[in-house]
Amino acid sequence: MLLEGKNAIIYGAGTVGTAVASSFVKEGARVFLAGRTMATLEDARERVGGQVEVAQVDATDEQQVNAHADAVATKAGSIDISMNVISDTDVQGTPMIEMTLDDYIRPVITAVSSKFLTSCAAARHMIKQKSGVILALGGSVERNPSMHDYNFGGIQVTFDAVESMRRQLSVELGRYGIRVVSLRTSGLVESIPADYANRDMILSSIIDQTLTGLPATPQDVGNVAAFAASDWARTITGTEINMTCGTAID
Repeated sequence: MLLEGKNAIIYGAGTVGTAVASSFVKEGARVFLAGRTMATLEDARERVGGQVEVAQVDATDEQQVNAHADAVATKAGSIDISMNVISDTDVQGTPMIEMTLDDYIRPVITAVSSKFLTSCAAARHMIKQKSGVILALGGSVERNPSMHDYNFGGIQVTFDAVESMRRQLSVELGRYGIRVVSLRTSGLVESIPADYANRDMILSSIIDQTLTGLPATPQDVGNVAAFAASDWARTITGTEINMTCGTAID
């Protein structure tokens, strides 16, 4: 198994977090699943099974994040993997000039704050053990010209900010044997709520711009995350793994 003996913290118990937790457990990891809503966490634990422990943690609260990471490190003996997949609470499908500042900037603040806090909390323990992997969903879509006409709101700025953080972290932490990797998708159909505004437009954008017509699923993210967190990917850091099904061709 790819992750046997590894201890992983996953922030976010929604569709993606549950899929990642499932893949990690199948590959032998002990998973500590953290999120804001206990009912969601309990549901995720039941669906995943295996070595999963849950804790109510607000990933944007510094004290809660640090206390939880310290508790995991003490209980498990190490933090080998940290992955943040909480919702960015973004609004898409509305032209930028018609958006409120709050709607535009909220995903940037949420993503940067939570990924800063969770990454730093894990890294402080990883530095001591001279190893570890920090993963996040991210990746810019700006290299695909067809995406420029779409009304992304603040999510594009969010992705760019997360990628900038990934580059900085990978350089600063590499000397300690810590890898930092982003998983880049073209969007996840399953993660868009049925009642989300402009849902049909977003779905069409995600699906139509892939080369295969089959965008990544949450389970795909989980499987690739398990690989990226394993020693099989030990040479991969400071970069993104392209899971866009051809939406972004480098």
